[in-house]
Amino acid sequence: MSFILKVEDLNKTFTLHQFNKKNIEGCRQVSFSVRKGEFVGITGKSGAGKSTVLKCIYRTYIPSGGKILYKSNQYGEIDLSKSSEQEIISLRRQEIGYISQFLKILPQVTALDVVTESLLEMGCEREYANHEAAIMLKHFELPEKLWDAYPHTFSGGEKLRLNLAQAMIKRSKLLLLDEPTAALDEKSKAPVREMILELKRAGTTMVGIFHDVAFMRDVVDSHYHMSEGFLKEAIVA
Repeated sequence: MSFILKVEDLNKTFTLHQFNKKNIEGCRQVSFSVRKGEFVGITGKSGAGKSTVLKCIYRTYIPSGGKILYKSNQYGEIDLSKSSEQEIISLRRQEIGYISQFLKILPQVTALDVVTESLLEMGCEREYANHEAAIMLKHFELPEKLWDAYPHTFSGGEKLRLNLAQAMIKRSKLLLLDEPTAALDEKSKAPVREMILELKRAGTTMVGIFHDVAFMRDVVDSHYHMSEGFLKEAIVA
């Protein structure tokens, strides 16, 4: 089976202007590929470069070198490292999802609207979007009394579960996960595991970074380790 995502010799260097333009390497010579429906997990210490790789793929960061080849429904094979802002926005809306540990939304938007909006921006009707959003919020065990509340009042675990619902409801072609269980207790991890496995069965391709190795081993197909910006040899999960 051919790849959906292929990263070739990815490099990202940050320039610290406040320190006489000192250069810091976030990642270097990173290469790996992911097939349809495959989940690649990346581990490593804080500062090893894991989030840098993920953010380069999502294009939060513009890579300093290398290629990020993605087989898009809209554009065919495209190099995300060189794509236009308009192409990236369209891909994020329709094909590429990102789950962060941190919830970034407008302050006066309800939890239900946060999840509903994910489907509305894909062109779905509001009635359908509201219905599906309710199902997803129930799946992630967010109490109905919170659906009309503003998420800035939520606990860390509730915010992460809302993030998961917001991203996973789109059933993206490619989903990037940054510590998807970081603020969750063992009970709350179960619906995350179920949804990840459901998405895999439906063909979603995923790349995730983890500190929770036990959880990761239950869901990934391949395991890479990062150290000092380099991606180490894969370990078969």
